[in-house]
Amino acid sequence: MRYYLKKARKQAGLTQAEIAKKVGIARTSYTNIELGIKNPSFDVATKIKKVLNVNDDNIFLNIDVPKSNVK
Repeated sequence: MRYYLKKARKQAGLTQAEIAKKVGIARTSYTNIELGIKNPSFDVATKIKKVLNVNDDNIFLNIDVPKSNVK
């Protein structure tokens, strides 16, 4: 899971559907990116960072986080 991506999205107050629409991709595509199933293209990653107002590429890191820490 891309914990930092999910955390940044939640801090921005956006749903997966809302961010997908702003980025111009399907919600399922965004969900797969957030779950770490797919990697975003450079353009999509840039758009996601812009929508979330973050500059750090680390939001796309896949890390294992205990489920108790994911909210």
